[in-house]
Amino acid sequence: MRIGLIGAGPWASATQAPSLAAHPLVEFAGVWARRPEAAAELGAPVFESVDALLDAVDAVAFAVPPEVQAGLAIHAAQTGKHVLLDKPIAATLDDATRLADAVEHAGVRSMVTLTRRFAPETRAFLDQAQGKRWSAGVGTWLSGAILGGAYSHSPWRHRDGALFDVGPHVFDLLDASLGSIVEVILSRRDAASDAWTIVLQHEGGAVSTSQMSLATPVQPSLFRIELSGRDGVVSLADRSTSATDCFRVLLDEFLASVESGIDHPCSVHRGLHLQKVLAHVSANT
Repeated sequence: MRIGLIGAGPWASATQAPSLAAHPLVEFAGVWARRPEAAAELGAPVFESVDALLDAVDAVAFAVPPEVQAGLAIHAAQTGKHVLLDKPIAATLDDATRLADAVEHAGVRSMVTLTRRFAPETRAFLDQAQGKRWSAGVGTWLSGAILGGAYSHSPWRHRDGALFDVGPHVFDLLDASLGSIVEVILSRRDAASDAWTIVLQHEGGAVSTSQMSLATPVQPSLFRIELSGRDGVVSLADRSTSATDCFRVLLDEFLASVESGIDHPCSVHRGLHLQKVLAHVSANT
């Protein structure tokens, strides 16, 4: 499959571009980015416009801010291209809904890059969690990403903080293991430290608490998902599988989804569900 890439920031250069280039069933067909000089460093032809790139590919991967992604991805879907979407899939719930509708109407396949979902340690955790009686969950992701390093110059991460950056990962795993998130009970953010505390109600009665920050001076970042209840305790703190290894599996399953014509569990509809949670948390903060 010919896949193009839109965006040339740190995530594109560290994960998406090398993963696309290395996959045996993918032709990394080209890149378009706002900064052509950055696009030229990704090892694929550089296109002068989004439309020129879309004309040359079967699918397109996105590595752009959420407020940029939604409109470009809608256009890509309308031209019949399958889409690999970054998370969150949009900046607003309205835009996320329009994107999901566009993908559905066009009949193309989609995938949201919920990278940790494709790690073997995560899948083992989710398998262990299934069929058990959990009453509570805790999700923790603390990092100093906006204090320094590759992502520290990202305006949307400074604006929306951990909620939009790591929130989709935390909520996705809590939702997948405890039951669908149905209500935001409490949400608080300390702006100076980007410290979020979020309490969620899940279908079936379980309650989860999430703690997240992009401005906590900790290295390496602290990640943990833990469930407890009548069946004991199960936890996930392992992130040893690299992002590129996760992305290879993601590409395998994206290609299989396109081939079968069947939506993947991490399709745009999953992204829309998570966007609704983000919107409700924001409204309650």
